This record gives sequence, C-alpha cells and structure tokens, in this order.
Amino acid sequence: FEEFLASVDSERRRKEARVIDAMMRRVTGETPVMWGPSIVGYGSYHYRYDSGREGDFARDGFSPRKAKLVLYLVVDWGDRKAEADALFARLGKYSQGASCLYINKLADVDLGVLEQLV
Repeated sequence: FEEFLASVDSERRRKEARVIDAMMRRVTGETPVMWGPSIVGYGSYHYRYDSGREGDFARDGFSPRKAKLVLYLVVDWGDRKAEADALFARLGKYSQGASCLYINKLADVDLGVLEQLV
C-alpha cells in the first residue's frame, strides 16, 4: 500500500490519496489492502451475478488515477434512496458510474458529504 501511494506521479494526487485513505479508515474501520496493482480497498464482499459469475472485491476503495480520482463504493441505499440523492446533489463536481465516483480533484467536492456517502 505505502509503496503504491509513493509511486503515484502527481504530488496533488498523492496528497488526495492520503486524505481519502484517512477517511476510508475512519468510516470503515478497515485497514487498506491492495486489490490488483492500483486499487486500495477497505473490507470485502462476495458477489454473484445471475449468470453464475462470482468473486470477491473491496467493499469500499479508491484509485488515484492520473485523469481522475476514482472511489469504489458498494452501496445499496434501498429505502434511503432519497437521502442518497440529496447527498449527491450537495457533493459538488463529479461523475458517476455503476458503483464508482469520478472526481477531478478533491477541491471540487464537499468532503463532509463525501464522508457521508462512504
């Protein structure tokens, strides 16, 4: 983990990774573990698709990629979807995939809201 963070080219991205690491540790209570060469994960879960494909992945995590900071969040909001929508509305500048948040720089988002989403 430490070697990976030290290898991140951008100083800004390394600093952002430290902020996200501290947040993830605080919220999840988990120690970071590398999932492959570039994803830092906290906790894990087992998934199984209808197709029969299954595996394990980080419950929460991030990757300080060159273009964007990527946060992997496994969230099933269920009956709290309205609450989640309200948080995303206050988050700031980001884009979103199925279970990923893409952030250009941490200064673009409200860290308090991001912590609530984590």
